[in-house]
Amino acid sequence: MACDWLLVDGSSMIFRAFYGVPQDGARTRDGRLVNAVRGFLDRLARLIAQRQPHRIAVADDADWRPRWRVELIPSYKTHRAGEPVPPALIPQLPIIRDLLAAVGVDMVGVPDYEAEDVIATWSAHAGGSIEIVSGDRDLFALIEDPRIAVLYPERAGLSVIDEAEVTRRYGVPGRHYADYAILRGDPSDGLPGLKGVGDKSAAQMVRRHGSVGAMLADPDARLRDADRDYLTRALQVVPPRRDLQIALPEGRRAHYPADPATLSALIERDGVDGPAARLVAALTATR
Repeated sequence: MACDWLLVDGSSMIFRAFYGVPQDGARTRDGRLVNAVRGFLDRLARLIAQRQPHRIAVADDADWRPRWRVELIPSYKTHRAGEPVPPALIPQLPIIRDLLAAVGVDMVGVPDYEAEDVIATWSAHAGGSIEIVSGDRDLFALIEDPRIAVLYPERAGLSVIDEAEVTRRYGVPGRHYADYAILRGDPSDGLPGLKGVGDKSAAQMVRRHGSVGAMLADPDARLRDADRDYLTRALQVVPPRRDLQIALPEGRRAHYPADPATLSALIERDGVDGPAARLVAALTATR
């Protein structure tokens, strides 16, 4: 069944395209690398053709490692500090943004925030059913049966993650993945977690207390001062922010491409006629 909104974590998909599409043969006539551009457009076209959304928007990481999150938890996403974006990918990012604008797909980023925050805010305001496409498990916190599911990339393809699947994988109620991640920790995000707390004990704590917030309010939890301090800070860092001052994008154009002349010029410059045509065709066929 077609969803009302398809919300795409653009950075997640762009990185997968960059590493998934060989660089050989993916260059413009003047030698510029466009493997991520071609791969992203093709992946987005396939996704639209498969899911048939009524509206679509792409979220951008305007900040890869927001300072306010790092100030609260210094280890937050430290892997992004050294080289947040591969040098060969950096010149391709504005190309993708320009092409999406010409085609008519909204791509939005907000200074000092990540794509997950943009998606969370859109999800709070969008009506109807929502499918979120991302390889970031933080967005599991937004899952809400039957309205919101996450399409999570795995080896076999995109897995549909709903509340039951979160419970099956992690042993916690479907909407409490953020609480679980805070307690257990997550090396990929630089979250230390509570000392001595692993997968099973984190799940047990969530089931017992209901949430980290409830645990902090429970005198029987007997938390050490250091643990209480970490949990208080992590609650501000880990759950995606749902209150950004941004409007819900249009998500649909009366016709595609939105700017044919600009798209033609970009296609000529960047040599992406095939991928661009497939994206336009997928959008046109989805009404």
